[in-house]
Amino acid sequence: MSTRTIARRAALAGVALSAALTLAACGGDDHQAGSSHDMPGAGATAGPSASASATFDDADVMFAEMMIPHHQQAVQMSELADSRAGDPEVKSLAGQIKAAQAPEIATMTGWLTTWGRPVPSGSPSGGHHDHGMPGMMSDADMAKLAAASGREFDRQFLAMMIAHHQGAITMAEQEIANGVNADAKAMAQQIITAQQGEIDTMKKILARL
Repeated sequence: MSTRTIARRAALAGVALSAALTLAACGGDDHQAGSSHDMPGAGATAGPSASASATFDDADVMFAEMMIPHHQQAVQMSELADSRAGDPEVKSLAGQIKAAQAPEIATMTGWLTTWGRPVPSGSPSGGHHDHGMPGMMSDADMAKLAAASGREFDRQFLAMMIAHHQGAITMAEQEIANGVNADAKAMAQQIITAQQGEIDTMKKILARL
């Protein structure tokens, strides 16, 4: 193959890439309103890399806006276990929860930024954040947990985290039923699978404490 032919093919590939990027940008702009009437297939030709912005609806936005503070609270609870938990398995589980949810918070924050929507800020417990978010602990709950240690902390932590996880699963199921964004729905399924497994583990630990 001649150098001229290679150069020509490279130029054509560049034109195709530019066209794809332009289409992806247009697809994202068309869906910034987050209308529930958006066609699920819209923007599909832009490729998988554009899926976070090309197709989303109000359910996807709500999922991210609610799950971010929900996850933030779970991380806070898990961090308390570092110095307060008495059971090694509780400490290990808390570390596992933190390791799983912190990256998901970062991912969902990126989605909202890409979608042109505000990222939740402030305390994840108490205030307006509680409304419509199943499993969220109140400020009083968090204070009670922070004041406990040893076996008492372990029992409180497990009971609270089981309820917290059950709330996250409910929210994830709503996303799968009503959302259209492929990445958000995939994370929702991941949350259901991982957190149901953790619920089963926590119930077994709680039963022996």
